[in-house]
Amino acid sequence: MKAEVVERPVGAKGFVLLHRRWVVERTFAWLGRYRRNSKDYERLTASSEATVKVSMIHLMLRRLRPDKTKQMPAFTYSRKLRKAA
Repeated sequence: MKAEVVERPVGAKGFVLLHRRWVVERTFAWLGRYRRNSKDYERLTASSEATVKVSMIHLMLRRLRPDKTKQMPAFTYSRKLRKAA
C-alpha cells in the first residue's frame, strides 16, 4: 500500500475537503479513545505498534459481534413426536 501525501491547495482559505484524509483522521480518533494510545507510555516503537494493533483488533471484534438489542430467538432442535407404546 502506498502512502500519499495530500496538501491543501495554495491560497485556500477556510475549510477545504481533502481527498481521503477523513479516513485517516477518523482512524486516529478511534485509536485516541484508547487511553494507552492517547499518551506516549511505551519506550519502544514495537510496543506502541503492538498496542495500536490490539486496539484495532478490539474495534474489529466489536463490529463483528452481533447487536444485543436485536436478539434472535434461541435455537432449539425440532423434536419428533413419539407415540406412546
